[in-house]
Amino acid sequence: MHHLAGAMRLHVDWVDYAVLAVYFAVVLGIGLAARRSVRTSLDFFLSGRALPAWVTGLAFVAANLGATEILGMAANGAQYGLATVHWYWVGAIPAMVFLGIVMMPFYYGSKVRSVPEYLLRRFGPSSHLLSSVIFSVSSVLIAGVNLYALAIVMQALLGWSLWLSIVVAAAFVLAYILLGGLSSAVYNEVLQFFVILAALIPLTVVGLRRVGGWHGLSGSLESAHGHDFTTAWGGTGIGSANPLGANWLTIVLGLGFVMSFGYWTTNFAEVQRALSAKSLSAARRTPLIAAFPKILIPAVVVVPGLIAAVVEPGLGSGNLQYNDAIPLLMGELLPNGVLGIAVTGLLAAFMAGMAASISSFNTVFTTDIWEPYIRPNMPDAHYLRVGRAVTVAGVAVGVGTAFIASSFSNIMAYLQTLFSFFNVPLFAVFILGMFWKRMSPAAGFWGLLAGTAAAMVNYFWLYRGGVIAIPSDQGANFVSSIVAFVAGTAVSVAVTLVTAPKPAAELSGLVHGTSVAEHPPAPEPGDRAWYRRPALLGWAAVVAAAGCYLPFWA
Repeated sequence: MHHLAGAMRLHVDWVDYAVLAVYFAVVLGIGLAARRSVRTSLDFFLSGRALPAWVTGLAFVAANLGATEILGMAANGAQYGLATVHWYWVGAIPAMVFLGIVMMPFYYGSKVRSVPEYLLRRFGPSSHLLSSVIFSVSSVLIAGVNLYALAIVMQALLGWSLWLSIVVAAAFVLAYILLGGLSSAVYNEVLQFFVILAALIPLTVVGLRRVGGWHGLSGSLESAHGHDFTTAWGGTGIGSANPLGANWLTIVLGLGFVMSFGYWTTNFAEVQRALSAKSLSAARRTPLIAAFPKILIPAVVVVPGLIAAVVEPGLGSGNLQYNDAIPLLMGELLPNGVLGIAVTGLLAAFMAGMAASISSFNTVFTTDIWEPYIRPNMPDAHYLRVGRAVTVAGVAVGVGTAFIASSFSNIMAYLQTLFSFFNVPLFAVFILGMFWKRMSPAAGFWGLLAGTAAAMVNYFWLYRGGVIAIPSDQGANFVSSIVAFVAGTAVSVAVTLVTAPKPAAELSGLVHGTSVAEHPPAPEPGDRAWYRRPALLGWAAVVAAAGCYLPFWA
């Protein structure tokens, strides 16, 4: 852990600590209230599939709006400029719409409890076990990123030690997940969504006033970094140089397709929120409802990173890493009282991201590894106890993996590296398996393994080893994603051609063109209203995201 400059410290007073104390009390209160609804393992892991769409929708976006998102995307803004908006308007919205309209009927209609369980039904035990192990590993690694992000904030603003920051926050996350399971995590994520906005909006407004508004900000950035730093697509022609180190092809294919779709459609930390919805209609609308606030998040995450690049020109060198962009602004701009809200907001962001990783980890480990392969056919109470025990273990391992994240100057680059390794190969297998009946069970296993291995070879041997030259870590992640998708798809197709397919009778509800559910749920009252129709919601989100590019085209 690097040592932050003393200038970043603020002197907090009793008002700031009182705000933190009230927040912690509310978080634990929600956990205690949710405990009464946890009677079965389904209640603990999926909230009994009883939550309304607006709750799951806000939880969906809040689960992603963790400390890694806030600190990492602000770091991207400070390092790469306005091109960071691609992670939202190209790298999120289309995939979220695809998940809601196309993939949720297969997930929810087949009544699976997790993403790997879908692979079990579609391909068999080999693919299921491999994907379960991969997802479990990635979950605790991502949980460690959240812990490290929190440590940055606490050290910078409160002067807490690394271990104190990690242990206190991890204990609270552990407490409310153990008490109320996914319901506690989801309802806390809804609260945390508004707390996070209450922290980031004032920071953005005060920051813009400090640098002379948008015109002052863009003028300062262009003077220091060139015109392309304040445009979305400037300099992205093939062969051209730009701050992001990626051309339009790698942005569209690497980020916009394989990495984005790989994350949003197969990452169980997100899909789990939709699976907890009370009906298929609510499950489909969950990511679509989340897409609308997601469109606006760059205004309070990316813009502060740009502001930090002006306020502290030395960011990214010496003792100040790009990860320090948000803590730096808080230290520079916020007075006491407001500081307590800001710190609470970042703490809420950490808890949302950490809870999403841990609640998905305990579900996958218990339902996809422990139950089918270690202790099958046990009473439901046994799996509920195991789920709680695994929650404790997941938090403990996450504490250890926090130190892996500390070796990266930009934690979002590290996070995107993990996604290219684990999520993209999974997406390649999923998309083939959902739309190609002929794809065989053996192809699912070997395609997943080949995609993961290919991404790691490209990143560690070709890029890190200097065999190929890629201008930035993020550019390398885009290339690794493309390599993983192509390798996974090619191997899946090749293996399918020489192995036997799954019998057609066993594919019902698992492949496009087959019945999604034997007894589809009755439509909810008012389902014909436009705001309850997934197709209209999805198109509206895509059009809105595309329109956001117009002011920053060149």
